[in-house]
Formats: sequence, structure tokens, C-alpha cells
Amino acid sequence: MSEPSWLPGRPIVQAPMAGGPSTPELVAAVCGSGGLGFLAAGYKSAADMRAEIDRTRALTGEPFGVNVFMPTADTPEPGELDRYRRDLAGEARRLGVALGTPHGGDDGFDAKIEDLLAAPPPVVSFTFGCPDDSLIRAFQRRGTAVLVTVTTVEEARSAAAADGLCVQGAEAGGHRGSFTNDELEGVGLHRLLSDLRPRTRQPLIAAGGIASPVDLGDVLALGAVAGMAGTAFLRCPESGTSAVHRAALTDPRLTRTAMTRAFTGRPARGLVNRFLTEHSAQAPAAYPHVHHLTAPLRKEAAARGDVDTVHLWAGQSWRHIRQAPAADIVADLTRL
Repeated sequence: MSEPSWLPGRPIVQAPMAGGPSTPELVAAVCGSGGLGFLAAGYKSAADMRAEIDRTRALTGEPFGVNVFMPTADTPEPGELDRYRRDLAGEARRLGVALGTPHGGDDGFDAKIEDLLAAPPPVVSFTFGCPDDSLIRAFQRRGTAVLVTVTTVEEARSAAAADGLCVQGAEAGGHRGSFTNDELEGVGLHRLLSDLRPRTRQPLIAAGGIASPVDLGDVLALGAVAGMAGTAFLRCPESGTSAVHRAALTDPRLTRTAMTRAFTGRPARGLVNRFLTEHSAQAPAAYPHVHHLTAPLRKEAAARGDVDTVHLWAGQSWRHIRQAPAADIVADLTRL
């Protein structure tokens, strides 16, 4: 299979990391080094998303992407959220803050789509679901390539109109981009690639545990056109990774990662700290309701440098990442 026109010279894609790490500076540095960088529109207003796009365009003339969260459809029973609120009451007292109000929402999806269609970036990707074919074609008519994050063969089938698939294995850090919120654990990347490659001619970008040239070479051998790395860029000076998160990535007390709904109500992989250990079992499958409920806790804990109470998203290969400029990380990963 020939490489798609939207993929730059090096077969590495910087994962869109919502919540701060994916800054215009990081995206520009990755793109300037021959990779494909991604801004993360999640948790931002359409205006803030556009400001980051404009900033990125001012920093680089290379193609880059913007990732958008699809609206979610979790409808938790009120009792579930009430029980979890009671479970977190001690955390709120300890930090001296009030818990947030749990509610749903679509993350400003319509406003972001209107803005992106008016002045589209070279690549747009979608997570937590697949847009209608009509929306995919609307971007394609404007010359924008559309990628969809998938975590199962079934999800890939519904994204047949997309220009490519981001195939996310269970090893990946942060939120699993699945279409539903039913299962906590996911499918491993190598198995998922092996299952998907014979079933589609779409280009596959492999995400999950990409932290070395060996990792990248393995997924390319399984039929991917590129690897997607997120955790590998968390310690770059260009990233917006918080101070407490940076410190946690080298903290010897944190020895493993796990999937949890404790922080946001949706499966995400992070370093195992006290909060994850104590609250994962009680957390309901309710996104973004739990995200809003715990937001004040996480904000205050981050301000205090409290590594045991914040979410510390990281993939399974986090121990292999290093502190270095993004250009060096791109060069290291693609030294095949």
C-alpha cells in the first residue's frame, strides 16, 4: 500500500492529548521534524481551538491535524452519580473544595465543526465515535483528510468512509477512544492490527506503547503506515504537561499503569496512584459527568503538586520515555 498524501516524511504521528500537553509549539516542532502533529480540541471552546490553529499556522507551514471529541451518549442513573459523590466527599473535605456538578454535554461539537469547515486544517480526526458519512465527505470536499479512532474491528467497519483509521490498542495512555463506554479493558494493539489489516484497505495508524524504534518497526511490519505516540512526548519542553504530571513520570513510587473511570467516567490509562486505587471500583460509566464532578479536585491537587490525587495519563511504555526536544524524540522513534 502506498503512503497516503496526508502523511509526512517520517512515519510518526504525535497523538492529540487533550487537557494541555498538545500545544501549538509541540505540534509545530513535530511537524517541522517530519512527523504529523495533532492539536487536541477536547475541553476547549471553538474560539480557543481556532486560536491554537492560528498559532500553529504561525509557527509552521507543514501539515498538521486537529482532533475532535464526538458527542457521547452516557445516560447514568441519578443514583450512580449520587453514590460516587458520597464516595468522593472525603477528598473534597481534605482539599477544601466543593465537588463539581455532574452533567453531560457535547463539548461544543457543532460550533467546532462549523469553525473547522469554514477554515479546515489539512487533517481532522475524531475520537469516541465516527461522524456521519455526509460530514466526512464535507471535509474531504474541502481537501481535508479525515481519520477516525477505532478500538475494535466493528468500529472500523462503521468508519469505512474515512481516509484512515487510528487503531488504538489497550496499551495507549489517556482515554480509550472507543465508541461506547461498556468495557473497561481493551484489545492489545498487535492483535487489533492483525485482525484489521486483512479487512480494510484504509491506511492504519497504530497507537499504544510506541516508545522506541523497535515498537514502531513492529507495527509497521504488521501493516500500519505510521505509529502514533503520545506519552513519548510528555516530557518534551514544548509540551504543556503539568509540573505534577512531569514529576510523576519519573517518580519511583509509581510502578505501573491501569485503566480507570475514577477521574472522568470513561476508561483511561494512567499511572496507578492512591486516587485511582481507592475510587476505580466505585466510579460509574458516566462521561463527561464524572469528569465535571472531579474537576475541582484535580485542579486543586495539581496546584498543590499532589501526585496521589490527580490523573496521570500514561501508556504502558512510559518508563522508556525521556526528557528531550520533540525533534529529538521524532528522530529517535524513526531511527529504523
